Amino acid sequence: MLPIAILAGGLGTRLWPATQRLPKALVPVRGRPFVDYQLALLRKNGFERAVFCVSYLGEMIEEYVGDGSTQGMDIRYVYDGPERMGTAGALKCALPQLGDQFSVIYGDSYLVCDYAAAERAFLDSRKTGLMTVYRNDNALAPSNVLFTDGTIRAYDKAHPTADMRHIDFGLSTFQRQAFDNVASDRPTDLADVFHDLLKRGELAGYESTTRFYEVGTPEGIAELSAHLD
Repeated sequence: MLPIAILAGGLGTRLWPATQRLPKALVPVRGRPFVDYQLALLRKNGFERAVFCVSYLGEMIEEYVGDGSTQGMDIRYVYDGPERMGTAGALKCALPQLGDQFSVIYGDSYLVCDYAAAERAFLDSRKTGLMTVYRNDNALAPSNVLFTDGTIRAYDKAHPTADMRHIDFGLSTFQRQAFDNVASDRPTDLADVFHDLLKRGELAGYESTTRFYEVGTPEGIAELSAHLD
């Protein structure tokens, strides 16, 4: 499997006050830090190398997880610096550690899916990026992707349209050149990269048939806890 970046620099404001002292990656789920479950799932799916993109309380994640040897992985860390650079900016900073091709997930996501199939779809597409989508029908969150006949036709988190049935699943894969136009001096969101790739016809799509879980809210933690039973 390709290296995977884990975007773990968010403030976790929806979980305050707990995340005023603890990053979301270390939020307890069934008595253990969430990151334990996330890394175990990635290792089970064949990932051997991960890069945490961290900022807020990132040193706590690094201290807890370490170099990945106890998880059977090679784990590294890239810090934003004094200013948070957004999700795309954080990935641009991490490119020297990630190489020419890599996958991306969010630090609060627990994604039960066929990671190998998503990676194959990306490589077979020969495109610069791939977004994994899930048919959501506004059930888990507002649907924001128009995906038909295996192709992403539109994507808009800010202004979703009524014909959008799918949602960005939280797993994506890229060639490093996807970030060529990302600024180094101001924050940039990953959504901007998706929009650019889609406009240029360089965004492939892969559909997951299983839902996502997340620990960004108390409700999300409860749903994941139930799933892990």
